[in-house]
Amino acid sequence: MFSDRVPWPERANRLTEALRWRRGSGAPVLDLTETNPTRVGLDYPRREIAAALADPAVAAYAPEPRGLPVAREAVAAWLAARGRVVAPDRLVLTSSTSESYAQLFKILCAPGDSVLVPQPSYPLFEHLARLEGVVAAPYLLEADRDWRLDAGALAAAIDAARAPRAVIVVNPNNPTGTALRGRERQALDRLCAARGLAVIADEVFLEYLASPSVDDPPVSLATGRPEALTFTLGGLSKSCGLPQMKLGWIVTTGPDSLRDQAVGRLEFAADASLSVGTPVQHAAGRLLAIGDRIFHQIKARVGENLSHLTSLLPSGSPVRIEPGDGGWSAVLRVPAVRPEEELVLLLLQQDGVLVHPGFFFDFPREAYLVVSLLPTPEIFQEGMDRVLRRALA
Repeated sequence: MFSDRVPWPERANRLTEALRWRRGSGAPVLDLTETNPTRVGLDYPRREIAAALADPAVAAYAPEPRGLPVAREAVAAWLAARGRVVAPDRLVLTSSTSESYAQLFKILCAPGDSVLVPQPSYPLFEHLARLEGVVAAPYLLEADRDWRLDAGALAAAIDAARAPRAVIVVNPNNPTGTALRGRERQALDRLCAARGLAVIADEVFLEYLASPSVDDPPVSLATGRPEALTFTLGGLSKSCGLPQMKLGWIVTTGPDSLRDQAVGRLEFAADASLSVGTPVQHAAGRLLAIGDRIFHQIKARVGENLSHLTSLLPSGSPVRIEPGDGGWSAVLRVPAVRPEEELVLLLLQQDGVLVHPGFFFDFPREAYLVVSLLPTPEIFQEGMDRVLRRALA
């Protein structure tokens, strides 16, 4: 219906300008795009966080490209407590998941090579890839398959890509919340091993899964002995609600020779910048423990807001929540009676509510809205009441 759409960067600029004007005028905005956990009224133990960073050991500088052993051991213990047993020497620490991608693109790709990225998904991969001289080639997650990975569609996308080197999976995907199941993992692993491609699994939202499927539950790619070289990403930002601490990690698995070579190349790349700060590494064990308490607050908030949203949409409603397995977002399919850009501008300018349009995440067609499940219940509930009134008008 709206096939002749303006390219989304131009539309995103219009939304940004409208938001700037509204905030500049002093008009209130109910922000349903907020994903910064430090700004949604959670109880952060500030003194404990500060004390964790006060270790006298931070005064000494001992560069370790993979990360200080004390930090890698703390991360390995945290993962083991969640059923993901990982040897510390297979961990490489980074300052963030974005840096993890950058390091992996460096060691896997030459300029002009491709990495396969899911669509729809968070619109960062193209920028990260371009900064490393790499092409982000999309593979489609289909709406009629609940946005799940389809091995046939992925294989076709690999065939169409120029010099493909890796496949990125986001587990669970952002924003659709679709997690990788056991059978999907096997199909992905076999396909990538047969094509000589690496797998990059972004699992920053893995802790936020809802009740798993009984017959084929979501799985982590950080464990087992995959046939394909596999890198699994995590960090304090989402799993512990501590984005300000700037600590991420890469777990490397796969055939022994490929795995050991990859860890060595990651170590070489990390040695060029040594970007992870000493204080956060010495504090890693305490921050992970503190983060467990923050995590439980976030999970409760996400669950409360999702439950309220579900209660607003009875069976047969023309607005529906797209099915997902977890994460911090909800995707709403709304009646396509007007373009997404027009709808989100009306919501912002007339209703004072900020939401993400589907085109921001490269949904293949209209009309979708994406909302964060992190805002305070008061903001979320009032904002969603206004969204649904506008979407159904």
